[in-house]
Amino acid sequence: MSPKSSAGGSKSPSKGGVGALMTPGRVAVAAVALLTLIFIFENTRSTKIRLLIPEVTVPLWMALLGTGLIGALCGAFFVSRRK
Repeated sequence: MSPKSSAGGSKSPSKGGVGALMTPGRVAVAAVALLTLIFIFENTRSTKIRLLIPEVTVPLWMALLGTGLIGALCGAFFVSRRK
């Protein structure tokens, strides 16, 4: 009888558990997200931003976070359109 057909075989990491949650791609995305958040929250000074006509003063972290969220939404939109 082969190991694949045995009823008492051990679980492989790809079928569940911690191994399925911690893929190299997910670890890389989590690391980039963490570094991005650190970069955003280290830049706390106020900055002026011109939105076509009005000029607003916002904390730099808020402008960076907003830009990142808009970029993530655009990326998710184009990935979903590809499928």
